[in-house]
Amino acid sequence: MIANSQDLHFSQFFNSPLTTNPANTGFIPDGDYRLGINYRNQWSSVMTLPYKTMSAFADAQIMKDKLDNGWIGIGGVILRDVAGSGNLTSTKVYGSVAYHQMLGYSSLLSLGFNVGYANKQINTVNLKFPDQFDGKFFDNKIPTSAQIDRNNIGYLDMQVGMNYAYFPTENIYVNGGFSVHHVNKPRESFFDDADASNQVPMRYIGFLNGIFKINDQWILNPNIYYTRQTTLDEFVAGMNAHYNLSGDGMYQMIGGLYYRHKEAIIPMIGLGYNDYTFTFSYDATMSSLKDYNNSRGAFEFSLVKQGIINPNGRRITPCPTFRTY
Repeated sequence: MIANSQDLHFSQFFNSPLTTNPANTGFIPDGDYRLGINYRNQWSSVMTLPYKTMSAFADAQIMKDKLDNGWIGIGGVILRDVAGSGNLTSTKVYGSVAYHQMLGYSSLLSLGFNVGYANKQINTVNLKFPDQFDGKFFDNKIPTSAQIDRNNIGYLDMQVGMNYAYFPTENIYVNGGFSVHHVNKPRESFFDDADASNQVPMRYIGFLNGIFKINDQWILNPNIYYTRQTTLDEFVAGMNAHYNLSGDGMYQMIGGLYYRHKEAIIPMIGLGYNDYTFTFSYDATMSSLKDYNNSRGAFEFSLVKQGIINPNGRRITPCPTFRTY
């Protein structure tokens, strides 16, 4: 029995920093700490049991006053995904560490890694197999020869990554990164006789983003994301625009539009209040699948809190913002 699947992912990859690149741990240009949750619901228009992906993460900067022009980031993330009639449930817990070092006055290099435990479970009771087809319907009462050796597996998983940021002025910030996931190629199978083909293949992720303060009312945030795993790849590009509603940055309106190559148009809206940012996006299917789901692909929301523990502390990397600290 052979099956193919994809890694867990979010259209709002920029709001899931620790799953995009472990070097993002503690990479918080305008804050000291960050908390966030993400939720994605996919294929609910065509599936009785749609794919549901959830995550929660937290990270912080430490040792900023003890290291020369650098700091350490620590954090963690929990991922959970439930999919299909077999309730294939994936739960992953990772701890992340990254080191960030200033290079001169206007650039920063970051290196990070995370390691964690992944667990997968499946319920075969509601699954249907070819030898249960009676000519008209699939009948679960017909015995099947398809058997698995276990319905619960677990393994260690590791990711590594690096980032580079350039910020020549307080109104310009550019950041790019590259990461490799599943570097230990863990074995993942519900069968005892699994071979090397059951190893989780390495996944490569690259991204580039910018933050540009146009004036006291507008900040633009373009993002580009590319990932590849075996022969499958994904390319997403777009931009967010932040509008200063209150004049002091306390209230912000957020709007964005993204395009996933050959797959979807992704509009996004959001609100910022103080240290909180809430965004909602919708994947409008553009591929041939739109004939089956009427372009209703997935919806996703993110809630992120980002703050400063010591307002009088040093800001190592100036980042475009409406706020003054």
